[in-house]
Amino acid sequence: MIARDEDRAKLGAKLAAQPDVRRVRRPVTPGGSAGFDLAYVRGGPRSACPLLVIPGGPGLASVLPYRSLRAEAAARGLDVVMVEHRGVGLSRRDDAGTDLPPAALTVDQVVDDLAAVLDDCGVDQAVVYGSSYGTYLAQGLGVRHPERIAAMVLDSPMITARDDETVRDNMRRLLWDGREPHTAVVAEKLRRLVDDGVVPAEETGAAVQVAYEFGGAGHLERLLDLLASGRGRRTWTWLAGLGVDEGDKVSRYLMEFDLVGVIAFRELGFRPRPDGLPLDPNLSFLRTGERFPPFEAEPYDLPAALPGFGWPTAVISGSRDLRTPRVIAERIIGLLPDGVLVPLDLGHSALDTHRRAALHVAHAVAEGAHRRLPQLTARIDALPRLGPSRLLGPLLAARLTAERLLPPAPRVKR
Repeated sequence: MIARDEDRAKLGAKLAAQPDVRRVRRPVTPGGSAGFDLAYVRGGPRSACPLLVIPGGPGLASVLPYRSLRAEAAARGLDVVMVEHRGVGLSRRDDAGTDLPPAALTVDQVVDDLAAVLDDCGVDQAVVYGSSYGTYLAQGLGVRHPERIAAMVLDSPMITARDDETVRDNMRRLLWDGREPHTAVVAEKLRRLVDDGVVPAEETGAAVQVAYEFGGAGHLERLLDLLASGRGRRTWTWLAGLGVDEGDKVSRYLMEFDLVGVIAFRELGFRPRPDGLPLDPNLSFLRTGERFPPFEAEPYDLPAALPGFGWPTAVISGSRDLRTPRVIAERIIGLLPDGVLVPLDLGHSALDTHRRAALHVAHAVAEGAHRRLPQLTARIDALPRLGPSRLLGPLLAARLTAERLLPPAPRVKR
């Protein structure tokens, strides 16, 4: 453990010493005397209106995980700013070396951090790109500091703390009821496996979500067929564990949910009540949520605020996105005065699964060409797939192929 702590300290010092990493002084709590250094990184040729990229989470760091993204953006001539979220990575601790307290971790303070970084950069406005949870922060910046927004990209967007109801209804419509032609057979096979006790209903929300987002209906059907034949259990268990209780695991300078999870549960409703039926994604945060305060209230009424967002906005929505499904993106488009939908063939977060597409969209928006994007989706989809999560699909395919070669396990009714 001591060696691991020393390695983490060395990595943190190395990251902090990078020439493109900067710091801006921020209060731990509004009006308080205690302060800390909020880290941010800026790369690419300087411009008067940079691209402010806000990743998902809460808990995702910015400095380390997105180095390749910033390098590719710089090659495109983009001036990219990314903020290390307070309570995460290089922005985790106060001046005394103590982890930031729960009172320091609110959406309002994070949004104000973004504005403070733009001040430190000496720029009046930015093109703001938010992904997943980052879309809530991007929209929050539009609520609290609308004068700082030149244009916006919302990638796999959230809109309310009640999105979970829409997420669950959409997943069941597709993959339990089989209301779409391409999912009807898959849904029938899944219902049969649950009815026969081959797979527990409580595992379906996590396993099916990941399999569908990264492999589509085809890979999910292959998995269900393997399970029906007595194979595939290892892959199912692996999928069911991905992303479940991620708050129990801290990957320093990459993903640190342990502190900022307070935002997820207290303000964004990450712990809704499960209903006990199959395909319930709400189970994923059930155990983790016991360590955090209950939901109080979300900070903004975004549906009421969006009609006042007068800047150009592109909304990226993946065809296989089950976490922030298309229906949410369409609702946002219906509220924005100048928004366009950019439907892409992917799961959740182009920033993490198809960064070349993400940068193409961002560049077009920065150039004032957002209205052309819906006609370019086929070309954007065809760009090479790059991003930290892009390998999950091929890995799933390889695991399914390997499991076909294994002998079937004795069938045990659960």
